[in-house]
Amino acid sequence: MTRQQQREQDVALSRRTLVQGLALGAASAVAGTSTALAQNGPAAPPTTITTPPRDFGPHGAPTTYFWDPDVIAADPSFNNLAQPNTAIKRLYTGVLWAEGPAWSAQGRYLLWSDIPNNRQMRWSEDDGHVSVFRTPSNYSNGNSFDFQGRQLSCEHLTRRVTRYENDGTATILCDNYNGKKLNSPNDVVAHPDGSYWFTDPPYGGQLYEGEPDAGGKLNPRIGQPADFMPKKRELPTNCYRIDASGRVDLVVSEDQVPDPNGLCFSPDYKKLYVVSTGKGPGDTGPGGKGEIFVFDVGEDNKLSNMKLFSDCVIDGIKCGPDGVRCDVNGNVWASSNAGRAVGYNGATVWSPEGKLLGRIRLPEVCGNITFGGPKRNRLFMAASQSLYAVYTATQGAGPG
Repeated sequence: MTRQQQREQDVALSRRTLVQGLALGAASAVAGTSTALAQNGPAAPPTTITTPPRDFGPHGAPTTYFWDPDVIAADPSFNNLAQPNTAIKRLYTGVLWAEGPAWSAQGRYLLWSDIPNNRQMRWSEDDGHVSVFRTPSNYSNGNSFDFQGRQLSCEHLTRRVTRYENDGTATILCDNYNGKKLNSPNDVVAHPDGSYWFTDPPYGGQLYEGEPDAGGKLNPRIGQPADFMPKKRELPTNCYRIDASGRVDLVVSEDQVPDPNGLCFSPDYKKLYVVSTGKGPGDTGPGGKGEIFVFDVGEDNKLSNMKLFSDCVIDGIKCGPDGVRCDVNGNVWASSNAGRAVGYNGATVWSPEGKLLGRIRLPEVCGNITFGGPKRNRLFMAASQSLYAVYTATQGAGPG
């Protein structure tokens, strides 16, 4: 080796040593910071969950763990629900606020809402292609499919629940109760008897996601069609049932569950779960506390025996629920919005008795979830600006 080659090798070694030292120092700093924060209460790094940082995207490095490190069992029984040899994947990113994922079993695609962009998106299962499915969408929020494969959408702008028929036409299922205009339907689920159940909180009153009430300082007509007529809120935040005949009944009042949001049935349709979230813009009602309630469903479709199912507090952190779905065993899967406690954002899983079984951590706040895929064993999570998915060892109950 010449003297020049020796000098070049020494320089390379020095650089490598410097880089390794910096990396170790940074790791020590992060560990020290995490330890200090942990002593003062639950905390998580601001941009990542796992260490080292991972790329959830389709082109990220493979997950080398047999169990995904962000699929966490709180109870040993969760190991029967989670799939060990699979990983959480980010399927798409680039929306403004993702909500309302719904699986089309016939079309084999995942539909979800990008509310501020006034559009619905579609992820195709065959090749992973993402496209705009419907625009404008009337600032739709929650979506689902009924037992005939027809899409149901809750629309903020028009304050109604719409069904898209198999022949391409659209039917307004409900836009008022006793002659008074709805607030902003949020989530809707189908029942085998042909009825539809939906929640009606006030969140569509935000300028960002829908239509502010007429009469205020904000002009709700800006950016809308010329014939758009703004409206004022007329109803409290309730849950309703649309009978197969078209009759609309109030099934859960604001006094019972303020600001109702996500809802779902148990696999046998004998229980109804309803999420109560916090106050929305201009909400003069009591406001919710980020809890899940459960009701018994009678043969006459009357609800009874209301109970608090979960306050959704984990390790002292409020994991605010939004969307909920049941698996075939009756376990309740809920989205989690823990705000800046990023290590608790994602999804939580509860037994039929309300016991925490496990959770799935995401690097973004999660708004809604649903089961889908050809076997209905894949959990799709609409989280802030992105769509995530992970395979499970169970199946979702009911249509998407």
